[in-house]
Amino acid sequence: MGQKINPLGFRLGTTQNHHSFWFAQPKNYSEGLQEDKKIRNCIKNYIQKNRKKGSNRKIESDSSSEVITHIEIQKEIDTIHVIIHIGFPNLLKKKGAIEELEKDLQKEVNSVNQRLNIAIEKVKEPYRQPNILAEYIAFQLKNRVSFRKAMKKAIELTKKADIKGVKIKIAGRLAGKEIARAECIKKGRLPLQTIRAKIDYCCYPIRTIYGVLGVKIWIFLEEE
Repeated sequence: MGQKINPLGFRLGTTQNHHSFWFAQPKNYSEGLQEDKKIRNCIKNYIQKNRKKGSNRKIESDSSSEVITHIEIQKEIDTIHVIIHIGFPNLLKKKGAIEELEKDLQKEVNSVNQRLNIAIEKVKEPYRQPNILAEYIAFQLKNRVSFRKAMKKAIELTKKADIKGVKIKIAGRLAGKEIARAECIKKGRLPLQTIRAKIDYCCYPIRTIYGVLGVKIWIFLEEE
């Protein structure tokens, strides 16, 4: 049986950094971990809830807008710094959006003595992020676009970014077939066993009328 490991966890401490920065006693560690999960889920739910209100936009903008690449959480004694890395922060730039999000997050924080500080950072090259490409593929599949065409279009979008290789894999009941299968497309190099190779990865579920499809994307950015 194959022994597989997440490419991000495999490179943690070398080319990948932690997304949470805080210290806690062993007996309080689980509470802090659950708090981080609640904060991330609250932000993602807020984005999804407000995205549904603007459904009459163009395909290109709606397929990849307001996609969170990752969320950094830095905890101090009296302050929790939340840095949201997002591809196209159109929604969070609206008036009152940050204040509304802070109120929702304050309910998830256990301690009332800690205040929240939310910062938004726009990703410079969004098409280097596998989460944005996965969201693009998900939007195309939900609009009945062929999965092969969606995968090839996602590969073409990576030409705008400076990357060395990309691999996209979709598994499930593709095109509504009775038997589930997996399709894969690859371009360039992808040295998964090289630790110094900076590889970004995401696993993204897509809910369709035929069932749930799984999308995995590997992007080889550079080699240190």
